[in-house]
Amino acid sequence: MADFPDPKIIDTGGVNLAIYENDGDANRRRPPVIFVHGWPEIAYSWKYVLPAVAEAGFRAIAVDLKGFGRSDTPHDKSQYDIEKMTGDLVALLDALGIEQAVFCGHDWGGAITWPMAQLHSSRVAGVIGVSTPHRPSPPVAPLAIMEKRYTDRHYIVQFQQEDIPEKIFERDPDRFFRLMFRRPKFAEVPETTDNRVYDIVGRFETGPPPDDSDAILSDVDIAVFVEAYTRSGFTGGINLYRNIDRNWELMKACDPVITHPALWVGAASDIFLPPAGADGIEKIVPNIEKHIIPDCGHWVMWERPDALNTILVDWLLRKMPD
Repeated sequence: MADFPDPKIIDTGGVNLAIYENDGDANRRRPPVIFVHGWPEIAYSWKYVLPAVAEAGFRAIAVDLKGFGRSDTPHDKSQYDIEKMTGDLVALLDALGIEQAVFCGHDWGGAITWPMAQLHSSRVAGVIGVSTPHRPSPPVAPLAIMEKRYTDRHYIVQFQQEDIPEKIFERDPDRFFRLMFRRPKFAEVPETTDNRVYDIVGRFETGPPPDDSDAILSDVDIAVFVEAYTRSGFTGGINLYRNIDRNWELMKACDPVITHPALWVGAASDIFLPPAGADGIEKIVPNIEKHIIPDCGHWVMWERPDALNTILVDWLLRKMPD
């Protein structure tokens, strides 16, 4: 991959995971930082973050989650619930001989790393959510809430259809990634949002061609994503969404309070995970530090990598000294 570490395939005793490492801590003075991507991403999304964190003196490791990139891609959706996804990360730590790590997740990666601190507290030195805040479980199943609030055209609701959305996206992965990885046309999330923006399937099938002026990835970077998803397919990633209600069942009785050192970095114009979603997070994450990057949409690591890196490195050096 262009300007990215070569993959190492790690046998975690049940699933092979690909990792990409920049090691800035040869003497192992600090806990490593495990970077967990979201959807539709891969470890390559941390391209600009790994070297900055390594240069600050940390072992920086990005992982292709199960179902993505060069990692194993089982089709069975039951392999993608929160217990199994966090279990994969614990097994990765074991395979690498790591006792504790800081977990940094974006998008779905955040929705996996926050529960890591709940389900596997002793293996977590700190938690970082990029875009994704930690929230208590809602009183009813999340899919019912989403459909009522956004209609059945919301992509998460549509993703519950077995095998259908992935077959649609697989017709033209290049168009898909050019549609997804774009900067917003506004500096802050508007008070009201047209729900059609969340109809990713409909926009892909019948919408206008992606506007190249909004692109945040180069053609070289787009090609990396196209190659990765041509290999893995889209099913593994979409299976994360097919476990949303299952995860709610698994986590609803779990204490939502996380006492680890924690950082949340939001983006002012993120319509998928608006900054308001982190309001009140201090009640369940008492050791949280919060930042919002201005004039930045959902794809923080691509849109404003320097701003993100400044926040991450500053927090890491203060919270995880050698």
